[in-house]
Amino acid sequence: MPDLDSLDRTELIRLIRELLRQIEELRKQIEELRRKEHRSAAPFSKGKRKEHPKRPGRKPGEGNFRRRSEPTTCPGTPPVDVPVRQAQCPFCGGRLEPERVEDASVTDIPAQPQPVVSLFQVHVCRCRRCGKTVRGTHPGVAPDQYGATAHRVGPRVKAAAHSLHYGHGVPVRRLPAILREMAGIAVTQSALTQDALKQAEGPVGAAYQELREQVRQARVVYTDDTSWRIGGDGAYLMAFDTHDATVYQVRTHHGNEQVRELVPGDYGGTLVTDRGTSYEAEELSAVEQHKCLSHLIRNVSEVVEMKTGRAKAFGLQLKGLLQQANQLWRKQREAKIPDYDAQAARIDQELTEHLRIRRLRDRDNQRLLDGIGLQHDQGRVLNFLYKPEVEPTNNRAERALRPAVIARKVSQCSKTQRGADAFAAFTSVARTAIKRGAATVTQTLHTLRLSAPPPNSA
Repeated sequence: MPDLDSLDRTELIRLIRELLRQIEELRKQIEELRRKEHRSAAPFSKGKRKEHPKRPGRKPGEGNFRRRSEPTTCPGTPPVDVPVRQAQCPFCGGRLEPERVEDASVTDIPAQPQPVVSLFQVHVCRCRRCGKTVRGTHPGVAPDQYGATAHRVGPRVKAAAHSLHYGHGVPVRRLPAILREMAGIAVTQSALTQDALKQAEGPVGAAYQELREQVRQARVVYTDDTSWRIGGDGAYLMAFDTHDATVYQVRTHHGNEQVRELVPGDYGGTLVTDRGTSYEAEELSAVEQHKCLSHLIRNVSEVVEMKTGRAKAFGLQLKGLLQQANQLWRKQREAKIPDYDAQAARIDQELTEHLRIRRLRDRDNQRLLDGIGLQHDQGRVLNFLYKPEVEPTNNRAERALRPAVIARKVSQCSKTQRGADAFAAFTSVARTAIKRGAATVTQTLHTLRLSAPPPNSA
């Protein structure tokens, strides 16, 4: 704000007009926000339509178009014969001759879904000497399956329920109704929750620990975090994404200690992050890092939008160089560029010159120079141009967080730390199974359950 005592009448009038203009813009924004409060149909709409939106569907010449594969029919079910009943051509009246027989099918679900029930008659004997009982054993019957818990649902039902909840974001309170509707199976929410906690400390937890170890050995790790709650208290959901695995963890704090649980201080790959302070700790100084280019461009754009005149020049040039680097990487990924190395070296040289240490008049521009310049000096801005396996942004980690963000909206996060650990374990296994092309998440969870040793094995 300029000193009003040093301004003459003309400058005061200009300042008043500028303030009036800003007041009018703020009034419009307030009015728009008030109107948005009454819009419940699309609360996340930006309020603007694209002038030339893309048409939905696959574009001509893009992607692979394949016919649906023929489904497997039940053995012994003969096909229904569909002959041509017309004797003459309905178009011209000519004689019709047989040419070929085409297969067509309709896949549906049973009208009344019936679960498969396996009944076991467990024999019980009593010792005449000590009076204790001995029960018959079978792989399909648990040792403690008697009395009030004699009738249980099978492992495939539980795997399907956990797949719906952790793999596809269905709230656990909706699972009993869905299973009753689609499979005719009665199960309680409590039974599913208790089984999830048990499996998270058993086979699913063991698979989760293996995934965590694989992250430590990956060449590139993309990480990001979002807010979470444990029993109503604030927490952090952290995502670590690699080429073939996605791992989550929920912690009450987000510092370098929590990051180093997955990415230790002697990590030999590249860690792609945003500009969070947790990654700037001394304990992670030896880890090669890359700062998300989208975050850097966004930081520069926020400063450029506030500036006028010559104060915009520094940010515009910096933003342009970062965008050039991003476009060069994308073009190289789509098709090899003959002079790629020369263009990368030119952009690197120009950015180094632009971020050289000096004193700028504008404080915001100085902040950009100091912050991004330090990251560039440490090799954390353009290293993706020299390492093909490193992507310029941490968008992979942001995409990995989206299913969890949806789950947060419908489930109110976790009630206990044990539940948060179960969420991290199951979601990590489910997302990794999808990434690795598993047939279904249900089959993955069911296989893990079957691979676990029986409870009474030593």
